[in-house]
Amino acid sequence: MRPTGSLHLGHYHGVLKNWINLQHEYECFFFVADWHALTTNYEDTSPISASASQMVVDWLSVGINPGEATLFVQSRVPEHAELHLLLSMITPVSWLERVPSYKDQQDKLKEKDLSTYGFLGYPLLQTADILIYKAGYVPVGEDQVAHIEMSREVARRFNYIYGRDADYGEKAEEAARKMGKKNSKLYSKIRKDYQEDGNSEALEKGRALLESQQNISVGDKERLLGYIEGGGKVILPEPQPLLTQDSKMPGLDGEKMSKSYNNTIGLREEPESVEQKLKTMPTDPARVRRADPGNPSRCPVWKLHNVYSNDDVKSWAIKGCKSASIGCVDCKGPLIDSVLKEQQPVRERAQEYLSNPESVQAVIDEGSERAREIARDTLEEVKNAMGLNHR
Repeated sequence: MRPTGSLHLGHYHGVLKNWINLQHEYECFFFVADWHALTTNYEDTSPISASASQMVVDWLSVGINPGEATLFVQSRVPEHAELHLLLSMITPVSWLERVPSYKDQQDKLKEKDLSTYGFLGYPLLQTADILIYKAGYVPVGEDQVAHIEMSREVARRFNYIYGRDADYGEKAEEAARKMGKKNSKLYSKIRKDYQEDGNSEALEKGRALLESQQNISVGDKERLLGYIEGGGKVILPEPQPLLTQDSKMPGLDGEKMSKSYNNTIGLREEPESVEQKLKTMPTDPARVRRADPGNPSRCPVWKLHNVYSNDDVKSWAIKGCKSASIGCVDCKGPLIDSVLKEQQPVRERAQEYLSNPESVQAVIDEGSERAREIARDTLEEVKNAMGLNHR
């Protein structure tokens, strides 16, 4: 996440709830993308540092667990930047220019000067963020799939250029023999089926066969997989998008909750402010007077009921609105209670962290060091492959 300001309920329902589930299923890396914030906010960097620590407080307060996931700040792991530089040497400019969000964001942010390499190259920095941890999956919405595809293309190009040494085939054949006669023969058949017959299922069989082998190294497995694919050693694995649903959290005007629309409720906004915002929300314009019947489908309040209310409350709201037996203020009552109930534990946990900032800093320090250890290993492999191991 880019530290560009306070988080709101749209972030919670659209991203953080998903992260909470993912941390129990995968080895997860969640980071504050402070370098990415510079791509559009380079002229005023004053909010970035404070927003970064506050963002980590928000993550911890909603249930992101540093014991299960690695939380860190991007700029604390300079290997991201070094890999970005190395990848920029092999990435065609046309690949960056064709990313859909490039021109789209320029059109939407016309008040900013985005004619910088930082803005053009941020999908490549994102690629480095992903590849430095050899990520298998990246949780993204549909609008980010093109960025993940670019990461895959860059990884593929890198492996093709640097993944083959002079005796690559001989080393692959030697690694295959380590699997034993039966498995080596099966591997040869799978490779033939994939390369000569174009059987895509053979590639999956090859992956499964290699994963099941206990007596060959990770390097041998990568080399043998690359030998099947007809490329080279898989130094940087290709990531896959892990699609997440778009946030269905509506804002105070019924549109998607976004700071750009000025329609947000802060994740830990004060109860009095939240209550006032919800009480003054617009409703069905047809209900000019209390006695006028309304239509919930035209009312922004109804969209919030779909997020927060159970079936009984929704039935009550529909019936009361259409018959004018309840007023709009009455309809908002259960919503106010539900939103405040959701926020209360988040505010309480946040207060504990805010009163002990050293504990938050410790989480960032430990996560950044752990991330950096993994990033260093990947970068060393990359530099060795590129012939930059000057020792």
